[in-house]
Amino acid sequence: MKLAIDAMGGDNAPKEIILGAMKAVEAFSDIHITLFGDEKKIKEHVKDHNRITIVHTDEVILGTDEPVRAVRRKKNASMVLAAQAVADGKADACISAGNTGALMAAGLFIVGRIEGIERPALTPTLPTIGGEGFLLLDVGANSDAKPEHLLQYAIMGSIYTEKVRGIANPRVGLLNIGTEEKKGNDLTKHAFSLLKTANLNFIGNVEARDLLDGVADVVVTDGFTGNMVLKSIEGTALSVFKMVKSALTSSLKNKLAAAVLKPELYKLKNKMDYSEYGGAGLFGLKAPVIKAHGSSDAQAVFSAIRQARIMVDKQVTGLIKNSIEESTKSSL
Repeated sequence: MKLAIDAMGGDNAPKEIILGAMKAVEAFSDIHITLFGDEKKIKEHVKDHNRITIVHTDEVILGTDEPVRAVRRKKNASMVLAAQAVADGKADACISAGNTGALMAAGLFIVGRIEGIERPALTPTLPTIGGEGFLLLDVGANSDAKPEHLLQYAIMGSIYTEKVRGIANPRVGLLNIGTEEKKGNDLTKHAFSLLKTANLNFIGNVEARDLLDGVADVVVTDGFTGNMVLKSIEGTALSVFKMVKSALTSSLKNKLAAAVLKPELYKLKNKMDYSEYGGAGLFGLKAPVIKAHGSSDAQAVFSAIRQARIMVDKQVTGLIKNSIEESTKSSL
């Protein structure tokens, strides 16, 4: 299995990207990784390994670059070359922690969509209190959506959750302002009707306040709403941990209590750590494309590689293609 990785994308590139790649080739004997980026900088961190190849380029897409323009003009950028390797059949999947918009553009223009998929979805797995996690899609690939798009999101998310995360018959929920069937706007009302008759374990509408309680395994919404939910969850988690840290270090008494609670606090932090779940998959493309978090460390990169490996091994793209074809036939 061949994986292409943008070694120069992300806040901690290339060091943490390379350390994550090294960890992955040690853990998985069936993968070969090609790192795209500045060879000199990469070699400062990479150890000799017969399953890691370096393709040199000194061109990088920056976080400040306009996504579509950057992909079209920077043909030799590390991210573009990684996506091109997938399109050319030289790699089975690609991973980047770089510019999210640029990676989505590279996925669309270079890797290409599965026939029948109208809109790909950017899809992270988010933590829950119980530790199971849930899939949220879309979180920003498309600001607007039609009911048919949400149905396709649900199909793709259900397949991924079953095959990659190992959850049988995953529960699919539609994010809404209430749980009643008639709640919501035109989009959610029409989407509810489509999901109710689809071959899915659709449990109905779910509310944002219940997401971290694990109300569903797959939650579908439009990209505008999904992105706001994602950022709200991230911001709230960071704020809560800051407040807890501030409270536990405000006095000697609290510091002593913190010393006792430290192991349990670490367990809590690990349970809510996004890096254990991998990156956000760009679902609906002809091959797996994984967007790792911009601030990914080696563990987060390793998790994203593990995620891509499972997607390739379980042939998730092919299963999505077949399911979409069947869904299209049944609607005719």
